[in-house]
Amino acid sequence: MTPPPSGPVCAGASQYASFPTFTSYVRARGPVLLRAARSLTANPSDAEDLLQTALAKTFMAWERIEDHRALDGYVRRALLNTRTSQWRKRKVDEFACEELPEPVGLPEPDPAERQVLHDAMWRAVLKLPERQRQMVVLRYYEDLSEAQTAEVLGVSVGTVKSAVSRALGKLREDPELTPVR
Repeated sequence: MTPPPSGPVCAGASQYASFPTFTSYVRARGPVLLRAARSLTANPSDAEDLLQTALAKTFMAWERIEDHRALDGYVRRALLNTRTSQWRKRKVDEFACEELPEPVGLPEPDPAERQVLHDAMWRAVLKLPERQRQMVVLRYYEDLSEAQTAEVLGVSVGTVKSAVSRALGKLREDPELTPVR
């Protein structure tokens, strides 16, 4: 705790007359009070801040405290009240609700099953005639549009549409892919 300014700087300067008594109390009881503050918070830094605030409140009421033998109880009550005020002022980021805000999705497939599907799909694509295979790879694996695929292969857009349609029909009928669906 920093010492108060010297001289009558503010209207409450008469309170500083009892500063040496308050200082000796804080020096003597500080570690015990800090342990009490730590029991109220999870973070040691927050406990120090809490104790500092409670001691500031105690200092402001120092002259009004009649029984200085009960100072520990007064400071502990100030710690408790300060912590309760902080708790009440906290920002609540979570709200209870009946429905979960997260969308319920399908569970992720097993990576091994995904690899089996990936391998089966490539084997089926490799069975397609070369021209259809080129169009399927450009359209669905390279994510080109029909016009871009037609331009790369030097064919018309209609040819790409019909060849891809026939290729997808063959893939749908492939017996290796049937159990996977």
